[in-house]
Amino acid sequence: MTDLLGGIKRNNFLVIGRAGMDFCPDPPGTRTEDATHFVAGLGGSSANIAAGLVKLGGQAALVTSVSDDAIGRYCVNQLSHYGVDTSHVRAVGGEFRNSLAVYESRVQDHQTVIYRNGAADFQMTPEDVEAIDYSIYGALITAGTVFAAEPSRMAAFRAFELARAAGLPILFDIDYRPYSWPSPQVAAQVLSRAGALSDMIVGNDEEFGFMAGDPTKGLDKARALAAGGAGIVVYKMGEHGAITLTKGEEIRTGIYPVTALKPTGAGDSFMAGLLAALAAGHDLRASVLRGSACAAIVVATPGCAPAMPFPKDLEAFLATHPGPTDV
Repeated sequence: MTDLLGGIKRNNFLVIGRAGMDFCPDPPGTRTEDATHFVAGLGGSSANIAAGLVKLGGQAALVTSVSDDAIGRYCVNQLSHYGVDTSHVRAVGGEFRNSLAVYESRVQDHQTVIYRNGAADFQMTPEDVEAIDYSIYGALITAGTVFAAEPSRMAAFRAFELARAAGLPILFDIDYRPYSWPSPQVAAQVLSRAGALSDMIVGNDEEFGFMAGDPTKGLDKARALAAGGAGIVVYKMGEHGAITLTKGEEIRTGIYPVTALKPTGAGDSFMAGLLAALAAGHDLRASVLRGSACAAIVVATPGCAPAMPFPKDLEAFLATHPGPTDV
């Protein structure tokens, strides 16, 4: 049986999924169509999680494909800047391009434009994941977008097989992005398959509802996954906090209210904060709350990977914030 917490406590993560470039109109509050200046940063869910883990004191290696051009090299350079191991990042030629997200640092009338045509990260192959020595890592992490197209989908499921054979727990952030998938039906089927193979599953109420095929049955789906093979399932409910499900236990936690600058990056920061806390030996309730604090820090700060907190930032936030909210 996979040792979920033991693997996490090794604090050395293999992360599968995309790295991209983010563009944000500057200064914060500017509409994209009115902008004359933009700030660039590292983006992509898996890259953000990896950067967040390293900033919080862990180790992380990213497995992905990037375009063989200046944008791909930018992403690799940014990963290296944050201390993420890029030895499993492969450049691909042709017309494949890295993802680009243009999003605004404002909540009211927020606009995000995603460019994902011919995405380079979908070119990750089974051969890419078969070349990895899984024994040096403690856990495998992936976000759901990696399953949205081939050959990335088969590569990710092959990585699941290899991780399981090496005794690594599988940590799955559902991260459902409709624009990446050929149809909702395919997405529901594939994401449910990935969830059934995972030891930890993190998602929001809409994502679990989507996997259940009924928006009102998301919590039932989360409970079913916890009753099945998953050791930990985190059911996030936005401003209403989270329900963390384990075998026979439900833990309800609140959030740390902040004045949000943007809605992006919260889920990636939550995942990094949760895992970093578990790796440091915090109990499950405290770890979920620390993940929630990391999410609050990121939504109140420009950027995604650049906004991920260092330990001193997290401790200062926890020391001064009156939260979390009651549940």
